[in-house]
Amino acid sequence: MDGDIVDTIKDESKHGEVNHFQALATAVSGTVGLGNIAGVAIAIAIGGPGATFWMIVCGLLGMSSKFVECTLGVKYRDIDANGVVYGGPMYYLTKGFKEIKMAGLGKVLAVLFAILCVGGSFGGGNAFQSNQAAQQIVAMTGMQGSSAGFIVGIVLAIITGIVIIGGIKKIAKVTEKIVPFMAIIYIIASLIIIFAHFSFIDDAFGMIFNEAFNPRAGLGGLMGVLIVGFKRAAFSNEAGAGSASIAHSAVKTKYPASEGVVSLLEPFIDTVVICTMTALVIIIFNREGVMFPYGGDGKGSVIMQATGASASGVDLTTLAYNDVIPHFSYVLTVAIVLFAFSTMISWSYYGLQAWKFLFGRGKIADLTYKILFLLFVVIGASISLSAVTDFSDAMILAMVFPNMIGLLFLFPKVRYEMNRYMKAIKESRTKK
Repeated sequence: MDGDIVDTIKDESKHGEVNHFQALATAVSGTVGLGNIAGVAIAIAIGGPGATFWMIVCGLLGMSSKFVECTLGVKYRDIDANGVVYGGPMYYLTKGFKEIKMAGLGKVLAVLFAILCVGGSFGGGNAFQSNQAAQQIVAMTGMQGSSAGFIVGIVLAIITGIVIIGGIKKIAKVTEKIVPFMAIIYIIASLIIIFAHFSFIDDAFGMIFNEAFNPRAGLGGLMGVLIVGFKRAAFSNEAGAGSASIAHSAVKTKYPASEGVVSLLEPFIDTVVICTMTALVIIIFNREGVMFPYGGDGKGSVIMQATGASASGVDLTTLAYNDVIPHFSYVLTVAIVLFAFSTMISWSYYGLQAWKFLFGRGKIADLTYKILFLLFVVIGASISLSAVTDFSDAMILAMVFPNMIGLLFLFPKVRYEMNRYMKAIKESRTKK
């Protein structure tokens, strides 16, 4: 009924802008992006197969923090007279800390988070995505000249601008269609490659586990490969960063914990499933280091043994997929552009919410942010990968600190909401 599941309507309130699936699709589109394609390739190139193990561990641990932050996001959201929802760490840090008599600290943490979230929306949620999408398009089309990336960036900015002007409802309608489509294509292609080398699957998992504790990567040492795995997983699934709670807070529900339960799927889909598949494809492609040596230059670039050419990020993933499925790079290009586009439009919403928290909810503040965001689409497509990655990592990982402090102080509120939700479920079953 109107794009919603009839059985869930009784659990929903009149407040909110999107249904459970749309909120999940928007949040997943913000996490399932080029971190899964280029980010995993960077992790494997630097940390070797063992980095995959720590990415999976980070994904599983991230499910708990995602549950807490998304429950809080719904509980402490603001809803204006027009029914527009404003939510995320900025609001639960402010309102939640006020409830526990720590209003001053909460305000400081909220402002700090909002500043970092705006930076993250310009970096990892935008510039990194447009950079890798532009790199792939330029490579596939054979465009020449230093202005090639700039031209691609302009086109991406125009398409992104058309969507983000419509707000969360427009974004949700786009992402609920794009996310399942691109995820299915990518997963099917990954499974084809993995099962084409069926006999090597157990060896690949053996390498992942053994080298997680005995790495041969250039960084060397257990801590080196662990940090690489956690860093790339955190960049990919954003668990603990608090960004996803901004999208989930717009959901229609009477029970905040119900959306926390839905959000558990995000790190699992993003890291445990999709990142692991990408890693397996690259490990299979580089059986025993025949294609490139692990470690590279420490920044994610490796030298291919056969050609002597340098490959990094999305280029490395493309080579791995093309090795088994000839010309799959064309399909991968479409997937990469869709991944990048969906991530950018979701992060535009995250950044805009943080921007409005800092500068007010007026039309001028709204327009100013959107212009800056589209400008960074062009900038990201025009500059080097290392510059974009460094800035993106700094912003998104820094968001974790104010957010995690909030989660540690406010988790009793989540326990209360979880008990309230479970009680409602039991009562509904008793009535039946």
